[in-house]
Amino acid sequence: MVIDLHEIIGTPGKSVAFQCQLDRDRLSFPALEAFDGPVTARGTVRNTAGILELTADVQADMTVRCARCGKRLARHLEPRYTAMLQADPEDADSEEIFPLDGDGVDVSDVLETCFILDTDQKYLCREDCKGLCPTCGKDLNDGPCQCKKQIDPRMAVLRRLLEDDQEV
Repeated sequence: MVIDLHEIIGTPGKSVAFQCQLDRDRLSFPALEAFDGPVTARGTVRNTAGILELTADVQADMTVRCARCGKRLARHLEPRYTAMLQADPEDADSEEIFPLDGDGVDVSDVLETCFILDTDQKYLCREDCKGLCPTCGKDLNDGPCQCKKQIDPRMAVLRRLLEDDQEV
């Protein structure tokens, strides 16, 4: 959503309010299973002493997968983002400043970038998640599996030596 800022660019203290939906396809990441509704944003662009400051609250409901055991998790996010906007492209080299396009700015693009950079890329169902057994795939949070502990192949020769000593 592009908003026109020509009325506030030269007038410190003025602001423009906006409300929009973000493109869910642009917000995907590996742990994301699905968004459970629209990703909405509401905020303002304010001219504070010649600097344009975008402030917005974003709301997103999503289903993600635990990075260790693969369980589906529901997450509700309500982050607040603040971004600086700059009309002069020479000063917009900083990663923290977003350039204006003429007298306007695509607030969706700015907020989608902030969302992607700020959102966790991995989620856990709980802090002490034990994950899955690498051999049989059992969820170790439900209890231990019946797999025998695998012997490091580098130590197999030593094990055979110990077994030979016990036979004597």
